[in-house]
Order: sequence, then C-alpha cells, then structure tokens
Amino acid sequence: MSQMKKRLSTLLLVLVMGILAACGTSEESGGTTDEGASGGSSSDSSSLLDEIKEKGTVTIGFANEAPYAYQDPQTGELKGAAVEIATKVFNNMGVENVEGQIAEWNQLIPGVKAGKFDVITAGMAILPERAEQVDFGEPEIQYGEGLIVEKGNPLDLHSYTDIANNPDVTVAVMSGATEVEFLKEMGVSEDQILEVADIPATFSAVQSGRAQATTGTEMTVKMALESSDQEALEFVEDFEQPDIKGVPSYGAAAFAQDSDELREAYNAELKKLKENGEILDLITPSSFGEGNLVPNDLTTEQVIESLK
Repeated sequence: MSQMKKRLSTLLLVLVMGILAACGTSEESGGTTDEGASGGSSSDSSSLLDEIKEKGTVTIGFANEAPYAYQDPQTGELKGAAVEIATKVFNNMGVENVEGQIAEWNQLIPGVKAGKFDVITAGMAILPERAEQVDFGEPEIQYGEGLIVEKGNPLDLHSYTDIANNPDVTVAVMSGATEVEFLKEMGVSEDQILEVADIPATFSAVQSGRAQATTGTEMTVKMALESSDQEALEFVEDFEQPDIKGVPSYGAAAFAQDSDELREAYNAELKKLKENGEILDLITPSSFGEGNLVPNDLTTEQVIESLK
C-alpha cells in the first residue's frame, strides 16, 4: 500500500510539473505575441500632428466674433487676428490648407474634445476652468474691456466704478459674458445688470433707453459699433480698466488634452512669431496694436496660476 502511494505521488508530481511547464510556455509565448502585436500597433500608430502633416490640412474651430475671428458677410472669407495667427503658424509648420469652421462659442470646447476640430482659437481667454477641459497653447494676444455709452456720455461714465456709484445706471451685457462677473466684482449690483442675447441687442438696449451703457471685450464692442453705422452711441476712449483678476485677458489657441505633440509644435512656431515681431503685422490689420501684444516671457501656466 505504501509502495502504491509512493508511485501515485510520483506520477502526480510529474503531471503537475508538466502542466506548470505548459502554462509557462503558453504564457511566455503569449507574452511574446502580445509584445509583438503591441510593438506593431505602436509603430503603425500616428499622432494627430503626423496625420495633419500627412493630409496637409488642419481643421480649426472659430467663433464668429470680430476682430478675433469672423466671417466676412460679403465674401464668406474668414478673417481676424486669431485666423491670421493660426494660419501663419500652421503654414510655417508645413500645413498649407487651413480649414476654418465657424461654430457657436459654447460649441468650441466640446467640438475640439470630440475631435470635430483639431484646434480651436478665437481670442479665447485662458481661464482655469477652461484649462480643466482643454490644453491651451501659449498666450497670443491680450485685451481689456470696453464701454459704450450714449453719444456725448451724458452720465460721465468712464469705469465700472462709475456705474456702481450711480444706481440709476443700467448696463446691458451679453448673457454669459465674463463682464457680468467683472461688473459684480467692481460693486455693480445685480439689478443694474441687464443680460441680453448678443452685442447688437446690447446696443439696442442703450438706444431704447432700457440701459445707459454696455460693456464687452474692448475690440469686440469697438468694432461692432464702427460697423453698426449709427451715431447715437460712442466708445469711451478713456475707459479705466477694472483692477481685478482676469483683466487683461489673454487669448490663446486650445487643443484636446491628448494632443501634446500638436500643441508643442504650434507653440514652437508661435514663439518665433513673437520673437521676430511678425505677430504684430498679423494682428494690426484687425485693429489690434502694440498694446495688445503679450510679453514674450509670459506663459499660459503663469496666467492660470494668477487666476486661482
């Protein structure tokens, strides 16, 4: 009986060792196969930057907001400072075809996240909450706020503080614009703020007497007023910029968070435009000037940190 048990134990040991050896061989073989597949997949994969260069086309989402990016109503051509900068950057990267697509402002970030756009740019302000959803390129342009009042500025308004100090003043603001919070931070009460659909609606509110002023990004409201072909309102040239976080704003292109290589290549070419001064030539036709240039050593990371 003891002899039989010994033989059975030996037989079981041999079987177990055989099974373990087979599993080890299978695992080793599988690992080699997986590694080979992975290596093949890695070598076959390409980044978004590679794909764009191979196609020779980049798709950019723009908001229709002059003078940053807008569609010429006569020709349908895309114009504006953001359009000029992005086109020059990608051309210098060897990408000749820049396919611009106009989108609603609130569809830009979802669009680039979903892959509808390769990049988005429209003077979009670098903000911490936006940086949680997309990765911004380096700052391209800076801008402040502007104020539009009745012709002659009868209420002598030159700042947000002036509005806050006069409870009889109502200011019309495009709904969802950053200026709503800027006004509140400067002491303007909620019942003094009239939110409307868009820039033309803010002008109408002042013209009709429902508001005594309107505010928005300085170049946006200034250009909108110039193109409105009416003389009932005026741009306050000596407007005092509010001393709060977020003013001035710094605009930049934005990328999906898995497009690091594309963003870094874009930043490299953008840096050259800043350093050689060519960026001023690109933004000047859109009514911007030296005062809108970003310091060469200012980074997106610094902007975000300053706003936290």
